[in-house]
Amino acid sequence: MSDFAAIVLAAGKGTRMKSDLHKVLHPIAGRAMLDHLLASVAELEPARSVVVVGDKAEQIEAAVKGRADCCLQEPQLGTGHAVQQAEAALAGFDGDVLILYGDVPFVRPETMRRMLDRLHEADAPPCVVLAFRAADPGAYGRVISEDGRTIAKMVEFKDATAAERAVDLCNSGMMAVRAQDLFALLRRIGNDNAAGEYYLPDIVMTALGDGRASAWVEADEAEVQGINSRAELARAEAQWQAARRAEAMADGATLVAPETVFFAFDTRLGRDVTVEPNVVFGPGVSVADGATIHAFSHIVGATIGADCSVGPFARLRPGAVMEKGSKVGNFVEMKKAVLGEGAKASHLTYLGDAIVGEHANIGAGTITCNYDGYFKYKTEIGPRAFIGSNSSLIAPVKIGADAIVAAGSAVSRDVGDGDLRMVRGEQIVKPGWADRFHDAMKKKKAAAKDKG
Repeated sequence: MSDFAAIVLAAGKGTRMKSDLHKVLHPIAGRAMLDHLLASVAELEPARSVVVVGDKAEQIEAAVKGRADCCLQEPQLGTGHAVQQAEAALAGFDGDVLILYGDVPFVRPETMRRMLDRLHEADAPPCVVLAFRAADPGAYGRVISEDGRTIAKMVEFKDATAAERAVDLCNSGMMAVRAQDLFALLRRIGNDNAAGEYYLPDIVMTALGDGRASAWVEADEAEVQGINSRAELARAEAQWQAARRAEAMADGATLVAPETVFFAFDTRLGRDVTVEPNVVFGPGVSVADGATIHAFSHIVGATIGADCSVGPFARLRPGAVMEKGSKVGNFVEMKKAVLGEGAKASHLTYLGDAIVGEHANIGAGTITCNYDGYFKYKTEIGPRAFIGSNSSLIAPVKIGADAIVAAGSAVSRDVGDGDLRMVRGEQIVKPGWADRFHDAMKKKKAAAKDKG
């Protein structure tokens, strides 16, 4: 495939989102819709990428820094005018140009490649339009083709005749264009239309006037759906999740209630992984073969080893690592902590900034006290150590191999290998005190009731 540049249009105001965040930065599966698109473009290794910005330009510029150049469209006079703004950024570039939309995130790399390849077929079309068959064509622009390969006419819905509106082949707005033609054609289009804007599709008709027919390739409607509102964003999320769940099960994972499991864009599951209902995966999670994720667990930025057990009601935060066969149970939270092979924290535990050795046992209610209000400190627990219930390990602290920390201890000094550490206040017993207290309080309550 010859060199190509990508132009991504993202200058619109996105008013229907009613948001202070630019429309194309709203996430789907934990990744901004613009990033979904740029990741697909990156798979084809473009020579250059340019994002056309307008409203909230600073947000997009920060989001794509180092991955794409930005150019400003101000004022915003239509899609043709938007593409023109990239001319300076592509000065001297003579490859092909792929024109995409930041709010159409699911165009596949394979589809982009088909568009670019079509430019180089024997008839050498000046433009290749990405078209689709719409179940409800509505207000989409129409692609009129007489031979099934080339374009006889393109027309916006507002300007179409009744016969043209009856055609179900629609224009997605995306196209591939020969760079030598693109900006020359754009300079020749006008804005004599119902909206008074410069339409990008008009370059197709301009080229046709020169006797050069453009071509079209077809994509599935779901692949080219744009996102303009919160409701459409939710539908896009549901579409993505449904596809990812099907993929996970096809690859050998068991989803007990698929519709209740939510993946991130980069979630990786091994074979024979079981995921129970109501599990949420945030970005950065990998789960190895044979692990079980029990119901109502929330996992972000974590690495889960083979045959591990997580939850129910567990929370794994970034930096959590569970090695082979380890277990966290209900209401256990891990953050930036390693749970060694075969180690267990079965319930009601917080492990933060910690390293837990293999086959250690962390009792219920144990917490690593890792933060003093200014800095974070590490807790190290040795292999086969036993931490009794309701213990507080005050970091920085080391618990040795095979050591035992007695239940209810607040440990602030290191514990040696094989030692027992018990840190408890003296138990005081006052015989009969509780009986006398109850008698006095009952009399006091009765007296108050009589006065009332």
